[in-house]
Amino acid sequence: MSTDLKIVAARLHRVRMPLVHEFRTSSHRKAFLDHVLVELEDASGAVGWGEIASSSDPFYAPETVETCWHIASKYLLPAVLDTPWTHPDQLARRWSKVRGNNFAKAGVDMATWVLWAETHGLPLATVLGGTRTEVVAGVSLGIEPTIDELLGQVQRQVDAGYPRVKLKIAQGWDIEPVRAVRTAYPELDLHVDANGIYTADDLAHLQQLDAYRLTMIEQPFAPRDLLTHAELQRRISTPVCLDESIETVADLETALELQALQVLNIKVSRMGGLTPAREAHDRARDAGIPVWCGGMHEFGIGRLANVALSALPGFTLPSDVSASEKYYARDVVVPAVTAVRGVVQVPEAPGLGHAVDRELIAAGTVAELSLGPEQE
Repeated sequence: MSTDLKIVAARLHRVRMPLVHEFRTSSHRKAFLDHVLVELEDASGAVGWGEIASSSDPFYAPETVETCWHIASKYLLPAVLDTPWTHPDQLARRWSKVRGNNFAKAGVDMATWVLWAETHGLPLATVLGGTRTEVVAGVSLGIEPTIDELLGQVQRQVDAGYPRVKLKIAQGWDIEPVRAVRTAYPELDLHVDANGIYTADDLAHLQQLDAYRLTMIEQPFAPRDLLTHAELQRRISTPVCLDESIETVADLETALELQALQVLNIKVSRMGGLTPAREAHDRARDAGIPVWCGGMHEFGIGRLANVALSALPGFTLPSDVSASEKYYARDVVVPAVTAVRGVVQVPEAPGLGHAVDRELIAAGTVAELSLGPEQE
């Protein structure tokens, strides 16, 4: 089908949601999240939803909720309004002059894909090229006050059936918690994530992690420090996984050339949307690099987009698409995303495959903006 579509209205909703359990990484802690939901309406009345899952502070990436709101409202949404289009790739090219700002781009790009799937009566996973009907999920655990509390969190996730657990680590919270978890769970699929907190001075220290049969060590060094990642990979047998380092497919090409990774975490938000995330999947698959879909504690909209992406054939490792209830008492999609023994079903209904809970969105909205006829 090549019928032209036209986005006639665009809306932003800044929504605040409390987390069921405070989450701490090597750089910050959070008890609630503000994400920006993107709503695009076609001339036919169809609606596509996306999610800008930026952090509130510039610790994971330079963007914040405020910068994303500015870029989306001033540059991205005006670029897609009242423009005939037949495929999301065309709309992504319309904002190509905007450098960086991948989180803002990701929410708008996601909404265009969902809208396109809705208007074609197809599931999002299908239009992306997904081949799976279910996705194996993993969970990510933050830094806890004590090792005993960490072990309690791990036990809860194991009891829930999740086959993979990721531990956040930092200086002073790495070898001992990993040793404790590995001792208690000798067969658990376990990996660690440092969010770039270490430096080249820590190479010898990080080599100790090689003794614990980890599935991977994720992003130990700063995003641009590919040379040190490559050096660590030469010294250890545990695969190095890159996250923050890979914002574009060109970044991936550089990392492959340097042999700085053996696993790739593809995040829709970090890479600027489903369009570039799908391209990164294709390139990694060609290179023989296994991929998995990382998360940013997305609400249900972004979580379902991650599930759809994870249905692509190259996603061979458990992805961060765990059930909504792990993070939120009530989610913005109905039904909420669920996992049975660590497995999430890929929706078969058109678009996201779940209804959007406008009542909950309205209750949690702290700011909103409309572009299009409602402005007149």
